[in-house]
Amino acid sequence: QVQLVESGGRLVQGGGSLRLSCATSGRTLNSYAVGWFRQAPGEEREFVASISWSGSSTYYADSVKGRFTVSRDNAQNTVYLQMNILKAEDTAVYYCAAGPAPATSLKRYGYWGQGTQVTVSS
Repeated sequence: QVQLVESGGRLVQGGGSLRLSCATSGRTLNSYAVGWFRQAPGEEREFVASISWSGSSTYYADSVKGRFTVSRDNAQNTVYLQMNILKAEDTAVYYCAAGPAPATSLKRYGYWGQGTQVTVSS
């Protein structure tokens, strides 16, 4: 199995920055694309950003483009989500997931982390 563990979530003021990490097992980052998703209470889980196995291709939801940056360090088996200019609307549990391609649909990802809470105060 592929294992993923998110970390870095915390309470942050609006306009602030936060960096989330997704640690993966073994050779995961050398063979899997990784996506970031988020879910607010009572809402459907939604796509945030994704990155290909090589790191050459990235995709972002319109709501975060220009503010969030996804990157990966395959030597450390870690994917990052740098979040800047945070808004109250960014408050959610953030999940990382691994799949065969950096799709925007959560249905394409077979492995998921446990999630990390990000709260942006107004």
